[in-house]
Amino acid sequence: MAGAAQGAEGINLQFCSLVINYDLPWNPQRIEQRIGRCHRYGQKYDVVVVNFVDRSNEADARVYELLAQKFQLFEGVFGASDEVLGAIGSGVDFERRIADIYQNCRDPAAIKASFEQLQLDLSGEISEAMVKTRQILLENFDEEVQDKLRVRADDSRAARSKYERMLMDLTTAELADCATFDEDGFVLRCQPQGAPQSRLAAHETPFDLGRYELPRRTGEAHLYRIGHPLAAWVTDTAKERHLPDARLVFDYDAYGSKVSTLEPWRGKTGWLTLKLVSVEALGSQEQHLVVAASTAQGAVLAEDDPEKLLRLPAQQLPSPPRSGARGEGDLCTELIADVEARKNTLLRDINQRNLGYFEQEVEKLDAWADDLKLGLEQEIKEIDREIKEVRRSAATAPTLEEKLSWQKQQRELEGKRSKLRRELFARQDEVEAKRDDLISQLEVQLQQRVEERTLFTIEWELV
Repeated sequence: MAGAAQGAEGINLQFCSLVINYDLPWNPQRIEQRIGRCHRYGQKYDVVVVNFVDRSNEADARVYELLAQKFQLFEGVFGASDEVLGAIGSGVDFERRIADIYQNCRDPAAIKASFEQLQLDLSGEISEAMVKTRQILLENFDEEVQDKLRVRADDSRAARSKYERMLMDLTTAELADCATFDEDGFVLRCQPQGAPQSRLAAHETPFDLGRYELPRRTGEAHLYRIGHPLAAWVTDTAKERHLPDARLVFDYDAYGSKVSTLEPWRGKTGWLTLKLVSVEALGSQEQHLVVAASTAQGAVLAEDDPEKLLRLPAQQLPSPPRSGARGEGDLCTELIADVEARKNTLLRDINQRNLGYFEQEVEKLDAWADDLKLGLEQEIKEIDREIKEVRRSAATAPTLEEKLSWQKQQRELEGKRSKLRRELFARQDEVEAKRDDLISQLEVQLQQRVEERTLFTIEWELV
């Protein structure tokens, strides 16, 4: 890792994702600079940092402990190391104090006492800087930016991803009567109503009672994630639930995070509709939610603003009495057009992905054909060379018997060459037949079979 060793020179190494620190400089900013060479704009992967430390050396062990735990240099959390490094200024004084410890302390007890005093001296300014910086981030950055920076709002032990939050919100709503929830997961006390019967009908056992946790928590409970059978049951039950007409008033301030794109819609009312679109192609089925919203005046909420709106806390108010169920005829023209546009974009993306799959299959077939053809052609060329050698030997043979022997070898080689040529033509025909068969199969599979149904349509107001 020569580049990492010279990280302070400002070179760009975002094409690398592994940093190995063979030594740990006493100035933490130098380590941050090394990591920053890889962990910068354009990096596509998580950067892995490997540190070599002599733990038998008390001073080296305490330096690593200070850098890893107090300065949080190796957690990959934007904000942690920046907050700390900003608090200690240039880092030169810190480096000088560690150098003094190495020079003046001669036994583990003295080293331990000196490092504890150093940590105590730094604790106040580091903690104060981290609290202030985190507060600024939470107050001024959008929720999406907070997720990307992995800021831990409300001192949560681990930031939840968007899908984990959505899964837990849905689970809380569906299992409220039979589970107790906390920050990391929930305890399933009894079987959800209707769950055992539906699962036993599919020759499965009821859900295990006990504690369920999201990934990266304690690791001592059932791992609860989107693909878990209980999560699948929760999702299917929610999708099948009949939702009556409703009017929801969303509370922006109660959400607790800044969502700047929703701020212009405060004080507005309108309609929101959610559709479940099922697409079957390439022998598999996938489902997507299409959500769209507009104001009562026909202004459409762009991009993912309708999804963000649904994440806000809401209060359900009585819906105006109606003679029948709400349908698309109640929606404005702009909202109907937006729903259709979102659905078409989804189908186009799926088709583009399937097209990429088709191209990959054709490329693999062509590569196999090229390898096959190249191999046979090389064999034919080698036989041609052998035939020339045999002819040359036959021409210079001193006796009739030797000439006949060489002629016999030539005839055998020519027969083998003819056979390879026929095999080459046959293989080419085989490749063409396989290509035609592949195209025919994919042509059928690429035909999208689309089904859609409206899960709910609501009136909304954002306050």
